Amino acid sequence: MKSNGEEELRRLSAEMRYFEQTAETIQSRINMVNAVITDLTYANMALEGLEKEKENSELLVPIGSNSYIKAKLENPDEVIIGVGAGVSVEKTLQEAKEIVKNRQENLEKTRVSLQQQLAQVVDKIGEDREKFEHLMAALREENAP
Repeated sequence: MKSNGEEELRRLSAEMRYFEQTAETIQSRINMVNAVITDLTYANMALEGLEKEKENSELLVPIGSNSYIKAKLENPDEVIIGVGAGVSVEKTLQEAKEIVKNRQENLEKTRVSLQQQLAQVVDKIGEDREKFEHLMAALREENAP
């Protein structure tokens, strides 16, 4: 019985390490998805703000590190939006808003799915940890004088 118990402990320990690494990977993906959702939220806010501006309005355009440049808005209905693989296309303001909205919705679905996967993995880790602790206690009782 002793060797079977020890073998089971080793198996559970390896399984828990695997699931812990899986949980870390999923959490990392959730963090990346959250960052993109935040970026899309800012893009959506900028597009909504642009909607209220008139032609030739003066704008402050962020260039990073709390720095801005002044710019004139030539045409508030023309937006250049990235479509992937380093390619950007010109779209109307409404089309750009729809693209951003669709991306946000898809990423929200992805985030929910990843959170569900993470919850399942965390539950499995908890189950394995409980089995591990019970088995350890049983082995200690067997080895007690």
